[in-house]
Formats: sequence, C-alpha cells, structure tokens
Amino acid sequence: MANILIVDDDPAVQIAIRLILERAGHRVTAATDGHMGLALFEGGRFDLLFLDIFMPGMDGLETMRHIRVQQPAAPIIVISGRSVTPDAYAEPDFLKMATKLGAVASLKKPFRPEALLAAVDGCLTAALPEAFDVSTGRR
Repeated sequence: MANILIVDDDPAVQIAIRLILERAGHRVTAATDGHMGLALFEGGRFDLLFLDIFMPGMDGLETMRHIRVQQPAAPIIVISGRSVTPDAYAEPDFLKMATKLGAVASLKKPFRPEALLAAVDGCLTAALPEAFDVSTGRR
C-alpha cells in the first residue's frame, strides 16, 4: 500500500484521516503545520500528500508551492473546512484555486470515508506505484 503524509493543524482531522487510511492498509505520517510537513517530505518517501489549506504559519498553498519546486509530480490532495460560496463577493473557492495550482484532488471537510478513499485510489492509480524519493527526484 501507499506511504501517505497528512499535513493538518487539527488533531481530530489527522486522527480521522489516519484511521481511515490505516484501515485501508496505508502507512501514514502526520504533521501539524506546513513547516513540519515540508521537513518530513524532504526527509522521506511519500506516494501521496494531504494538505490542509488553512494552517497557522506556513499554509497549505505555500507548502504545496515548496513541494512542487522539489517534486513537481507528487500527488497532492488539498482539504479545507472553509465554506465554498457561489457569491462573487464572498471568499474565493480555495479548493478550486488549489487544484489550479497543482493539487490533484480536493476534499471539503467534513468528508465521508468513501470520498477520501476514492480520492486516494484515484491519485494512486494515476501515479506510478512507487514512492517519490526526494533525494534523487525519482520514484
């Protein structure tokens, strides 16, 4: 199964995602912010990343930008609990923005376990089955 990095500042979200993924057979590493997530990414091999968009310090979009410099093809799923509103004067749709900036998929919190696993399966099926090795830039 896959080696997955979760970067989210909410411990409850981390635990929920971890449980769903581990029950599906994946290995999971978690980080509480973008700086920690980036350090773990640089020191490890991950098949897939979950990035929360809104975190203190380095947010998910900034973290994704750094990851894209190092490994442009790393599959990233962005997650956010912010509302998505169709009102042109309201807050922008950050999930849609993140997918335009390079995320492979997005999930709005709260999400169903089936939706999370479908997003993971879709990303892993589209990617090569081996993990990204940041030190060599290869899988």
